[in-house]
Amino acid sequence: METPRFHALPDGRRLAYRLAQGRGPALVFLPGYLSDMSGTKATALAGWAAQQGRACLLFDYSGCGQSPGSLAEGTPSRWAAEAAALIEALVPGPAILIGSSMGGWLMLLAGRTLGPRLAGLVGIAAAPDFTDWGYSEAEVARLAAGEMVLRPNPYGAEPTPTHPGFWRDGQAHRLLGAPIALDCPVRLLHGQADEEVPVEVSLRLAERLTSADVQVTLVKGGDHRLSRPGDIALLLRTIAALAGEG
Repeated sequence: METPRFHALPDGRRLAYRLAQGRGPALVFLPGYLSDMSGTKATALAGWAAQQGRACLLFDYSGCGQSPGSLAEGTPSRWAAEAAALIEALVPGPAILIGSSMGGWLMLLAGRTLGPRLAGLVGIAAAPDFTDWGYSEAEVARLAAGEMVLRPNPYGAEPTPTHPGFWRDGQAHRLLGAPIALDCPVRLLHGQADEEVPVEVSLRLAERLTSADVQVTLVKGGDHRLSRPGDIALLLRTIAALAGEG
């Protein structure tokens, strides 16, 4: 995979990204929490986009992957603003945002700033508001008291940290309690065997979006990552149809 380039924000943050030029709408991938642009879905998307001659933007949030910075400073609104800033700087035309897990929350936050340039949304086990429903009462009490919470990581040996600043910011940017004023086509994919994000979250999101063109696809046996070959094929077919390729 090619060496990433870096985009500097006005406050000095440097965001690692990979941009392939091509036909629009540009495809922009927003990774999940502690994931990055080298993951299975991001890599598959970039490969498909290259085959189709489509523009594609991958990037890492500050403090994640190859972007320098402190994870403790990362928040949903900060990372969503980074996505919007990169799109503004690097994508001249319309964009389709593809968000995985937490990235499915951030694509909604970032999408609201794009206006008519937002050509579509694809959520993969989208997890809006997970600071509201994804933690136990004991964990919420610790986060509210300013303590970091460590949770078992199902995908690695190191525990997954949640910093109190991330939780507080997430609580301030919840979306599911009111209509979400996004009117572009939306496709939501969700595994029925997902043990991290309940299927009901995608159903609630579909109800809250003001768009009249929202489809939810449930994948029997699919887990949270939806990274099996059949899952990836479904994702690419979904993106292709939304982008006018199929």
